[in-house]
Amino acid sequence: MTLRTTDFNNLTRLKVSNMHSAIVSNRLFLGIVAFSVSFGLSLVPNWDYTRAFVTGIITLIATYSAAFCVDKRRKNYEMLVLGSLHKRIKELEGLKARIAREINQIEEHRIGLYNDFQQIQNKVSECRNQRDSIHRELSTFAGQKKQLENEINALKTEIHNLDKNKAELNTSFSVLTSEKRRLELNCNVSRSEINQLHNQIIELQEEKEEIENNVTLLGRLKPQIEEKLYELQMQVQNLELEITQKNQLLLSTTTNRENIESNLNDLQTKVIEQEAELNRLQGQVSLLQEERDLLQSQVWELLQQIETLNPEISPETIDEDLHENIHEAFPFEALIEPIAKIDIEADTSENLPEEWNHFLQLLPDYEIQVLKAILEPENCRDAIKQIAEANITMPNLIIDSINDKADDTLGELIIDPRVENPEIYHEHISNVKKMLAIYQHSLPQP
Repeated sequence: MTLRTTDFNNLTRLKVSNMHSAIVSNRLFLGIVAFSVSFGLSLVPNWDYTRAFVTGIITLIATYSAAFCVDKRRKNYEMLVLGSLHKRIKELEGLKARIAREINQIEEHRIGLYNDFQQIQNKVSECRNQRDSIHRELSTFAGQKKQLENEINALKTEIHNLDKNKAELNTSFSVLTSEKRRLELNCNVSRSEINQLHNQIIELQEEKEEIENNVTLLGRLKPQIEEKLYELQMQVQNLELEITQKNQLLLSTTTNRENIESNLNDLQTKVIEQEAELNRLQGQVSLLQEERDLLQSQVWELLQQIETLNPEISPETIDEDLHENIHEAFPFEALIEPIAKIDIEADTSENLPEEWNHFLQLLPDYEIQVLKAILEPENCRDAIKQIAEANITMPNLIIDSINDKADDTLGELIIDPRVENPEIYHEHISNVKKMLAIYQHSLPQP
């Protein structure tokens, strides 16, 4: 057992060190990739290195803040797992105490049954003695009857003198016959009682065998339960060490979070200014488009007038020259192109990510119906309960299954299991709605 614990501690320490090194290397790699991609994408349209460098830094900060949020969510999930392990340990301790109490009760019940068996044996021996005494009395009564018959045969000559004695003997004989019948009835009743006691003894022996089998089974399960309890205690100690380390990391990350929040506030002000500038540019573009429409109408009128005045000039050459002059005077494409790019990016941002598509493929129909019911807060619990009963399961098991699949594909939970009414986390509501819309669109239309 000591070898197992030392090996387990060494493995946990090795896993923790590998995990920390992997997290640091992954974060460094993530920051380099985010900075290089944002720097390259922002440098290509305008070739402004300072602006590209600023956008790269902004993207780097946003990436690290997103990674921090993901780590925080994962930490909350680990805290939930730790709480569930504590509850499981308490339940196992209660189960151990209940098993010990049941063993004591079974032992007391066995002792009581043994005492009852001894009492039944004593009663059986008493009944046998009574039966023997009854048989002896019957034999004596039979001898007396024979003696009386011999006396009657011998005293036939004295019938006249012994009439009174004969009447008394007749009465005594009737009493003896009634007593004989009563004894016979008692004997039959005692026989039936003996048969019942014999059946009860057989049933008690069967119960005794079952109790002995249960005791041996509990004796076999006891070392396994103790070994499992010891393993859970070691896991709890390791989790406590991890919690202390994560608390230290939390203190360091809170300071970083404050710095990031201040930077985010500055970025939000810049974004608001850029949105105002974008709105202004869109207004200017709309005005320029109106002016272009007016100029085009005027150009067509001039072309018609030129055709009427000079029919030798081809209208196609005049039209091409006018278009070139208009494009040189009003470069609409240069103004509309950034807005078109913004619209295209907005359209593509509304598409469902690839991991969410994979998550949708993993979900069966009834789990998708549960997500739809959670988004509709009215009678949410009743709807989930009906779906669980229709699929022969429980609401908590369906929610845990959805969260497990989300953790495997997305890396985080999407349903909050701590509230009474299940809710989807606010940051995942839009993706869940898109996923439900895709599922609804994929269904066969009536």
